[in-house]
Amino acid sequence: MTFAFIRHGQTEWNRELRLQGSSDIPLNDTGREQARQAVDVLSGTRWDAVVSSPLSRARETAQIIADGLGITLGPSYDELVERHYGDGEGATAEDIEAKWPDHDYPGLESLDSVVARGIAALDHIADDYGDANVVIVCHGTIIRYTLGALAGQQLPGIENGATATFERMGEGWRVHTVNDEALVTT
Repeated sequence: MTFAFIRHGQTEWNRELRLQGSSDIPLNDTGREQARQAVDVLSGTRWDAVVSSPLSRARETAQIIADGLGITLGPSYDELVERHYGDGEGATAEDIEAKWPDHDYPGLESLDSVVARGIAALDHIADDYGDANVVIVCHGTIIRYTLGALAGQQLPGIENGATATFERMGEGWRVHTVNDEALVTT
């Protein structure tokens, strides 16, 4: 079983460098183009299913990818929603520096919770799809920290529209690529 995480395409809040989190912000035209480009990256591998977070930016990205691969869009998984940044959602870097220079936003979801949800989602998807190859469209923080936990190392930020591939091997996981590049193990 091979999985691919795809970070949703760009939104206006991404473009404006606003902290997005679990706020439901739609794709912009650049984000739609990034989703179409992700199809090119995924081509050449057999994909059996495309699933996503329920947030609209992930669902629309997933629909564009599913259409491009000729696959029916599968379900959304609530566990794949982006990290909740509490009062920080919608804030710019300047807002954050002024109000929360330590990035400790009131209502912030812990990274341990994000990773636990990410791993629970992978288990849920694996149970639902067996040995199928599945594209999973979701969000940067949940991808970064879930894959980091699976790989046993810190990973860079995940770019909009970027692909990360990994597979389940027995009870463990092996991460192959992050941000469309081979993972260099540390």
